[in-house]
Amino acid sequence: MRLSADLLAFQGRIGHQFRQPALLVRAVTHSSISSPTRPDNQRLEFLGDRVLGLVMSEALLAADTKATEGQLAPRFNALVRKETCAEVARELGLGEVLKLGRSEMLSGGRRKEALLGDALEAVIAAAYLDAGFEAAKALVLRLWGNRIGAVEPDARDPKTSLQEWAQGRAMPPPSYSELGRDGPDHAPQFTVEVKLENGEAERARAGTKRAAEQAAARALLARMESRND
Repeated sequence: MRLSADLLAFQGRIGHQFRQPALLVRAVTHSSISSPTRPDNQRLEFLGDRVLGLVMSEALLAADTKATEGQLAPRFNALVRKETCAEVARELGLGEVLKLGRSEMLSGGRRKEALLGDALEAVIAAAYLDAGFEAAKALVLRLWGNRIGAVEPDARDPKTSLQEWAQGRAMPPPSYSELGRDGPDHAPQFTVEVKLENGEAERARAGTKRAAEQAAARALLARMESRND
């Protein structure tokens, strides 16, 4: 199988030349266009998630030989979560080479965070099946670059941090409410409010509900902590 010009260019951007080009084609094939003769990338995404996790676990252990499991876990989560995978995918122009069905293309599939993150994990799996773990590891470390060294020592999710703050003051977990959604289907904007039992609240707006929740939690936590300083 010969790769199309756009996939040849993408192959160059990720720095891995596939001996089995069909693996790369499968990695960028979404279920919306799959068929019995054109398998999608879902099984590869499942495998790639595990390969990515192992690579990041090794990298974090090597980067900080004294960190405890409790310190490493949030750093790991920050590096492998779907938002980070999608960010790397965008830098590589992965959305431009995805093979999508018409409905998925019309709904802005090339820019969807979950779809991009899944496809990048599938590409990692494809490299693993094509050339083994060391090749996949080199690919991941190359694509993540300085993210590993730059990850915050305390990289807990803002929602987790706010919940721990509330629990430390005998409050129930914060509540989140979606106040609105607007914008086109391919680029929606969500407005979310987070509220504590004491009535303190913050709102945030972002391209995904999860990102809006995180931004609201981060803002509220920063405000509450500043009052205690």
